[in-house]
Amino acid sequence: MSHRAEQVGGQLQEEVMAIIRRDLKDPRIGFVSITQVRMSADLRSARVRVSVLGDAEQQRSSLAGLRSAVGVIRHELGRRLENLKVAPELRFELDPSIEYSAHIAERLREILPQTAAESTEPAAPDDLSKRRP
Repeated sequence: MSHRAEQVGGQLQEEVMAIIRRDLKDPRIGFVSITQVRMSADLRSARVRVSVLGDAEQQRSSLAGLRSAVGVIRHELGRRLENLKVAPELRFELDPSIEYSAHIAERLREILPQTAAESTEPAAPDDLSKRRP
């Protein structure tokens, strides 16, 4: 991805998140965070990867709400991003990476409970008076 595409992707990520938070009133859209925006080389389309807090049904519902609001989001982007000739086509995708990392962390806590308990215990202080050079 070119430097320009990365810059526009970062700007797009901020603006889309602001639009979702402030302008969308769809009750299907829950707690959504944008994890990545990948722009095409010509800056006319973008893949927006989102993470949704909740179970599988809440994730599907939020994704459906975002997909139905693509027109509104794109219109607002056209107004806000004056440095682009055309507001990019948006494609929302679910990003399971945060959910997967939480799942792995939970598994590690199940497998290694002693290690976690040992790391939280304070270390025994050294008695320096008993040491001899």
